[in-house]
Amino acid sequence: MLNKDLAICIHTADFSETSQILTFFTKANGKIQAIAKGSKRSKSAFGGPVEIFSCGDIVFSESSREKLATVTEFEQKLILKGLVENYFAMNSALFSAELLNKLTDDYDPHPNLFESFLQFLKNASQAKNKAASLACLILFQLSLLAEIGLQPVLKNCVNCKNSFSDSWPEVYFSSSANGLICRDCEESFPDKIRISENAANALARAKLFTDTELKVLNEIERILVYHFTEILGRPPKMAKYILKNAL
Repeated sequence: MLNKDLAICIHTADFSETSQILTFFTKANGKIQAIAKGSKRSKSAFGGPVEIFSCGDIVFSESSREKLATVTEFEQKLILKGLVENYFAMNSALFSAELLNKLTDDYDPHPNLFESFLQFLKNASQAKNKAASLACLILFQLSLLAEIGLQPVLKNCVNCKNSFSDSWPEVYFSSSANGLICRDCEESFPDKIRISENAANALARAKLFTDTELKVLNEIERILVYHFTEILGRPPKMAKYILKNAL
């Protein structure tokens, strides 16, 4: 049976001299892993190798547990030139694709997450500086956590439920608690890390990211990298490039 969908390529690997193994995040079918036979031929139905972050209409066969799906058609609809021209934006996109790949299951649809990822790629490709790129990345990471059921608690202390305010003398973030921790509760969470009031304010009011200075955005991204590392059990591969180049 053939399926049609809107898809974004989030990972590519060579299978042979002429074919590729591709991972797509699709709008209606979720993540799929598929083989594109002959895609590297210039005169193939694909018009050449499928590149990462290619977005377009896909036709593919269903797969079994033992076999990959087979892509029979892929027509690119959107070209994000800005990602290629912006080193930090490309690394941000690669990091997001890695997280998306690791934190979603095959054939588990997340149409809202698909739209969030597509909008992130568009925004990142148009970002004029590192602060803008990093703000886009943080917003997508938070939307990813919310979509997979791990939305962190950022408006109050996870433990005592007291609302966060500028009057808190100290603010912490705990991955095990999945959110903010106040000074009165921090002793119960040995994995907590202390964060600045500015970072906590920005996290509690996500719409302020576009007006947040780079120093604070860097701190927030370090918090999220720590959190994703705890969730995955190991540091994401692309995290070091984001933390290094965000400075």
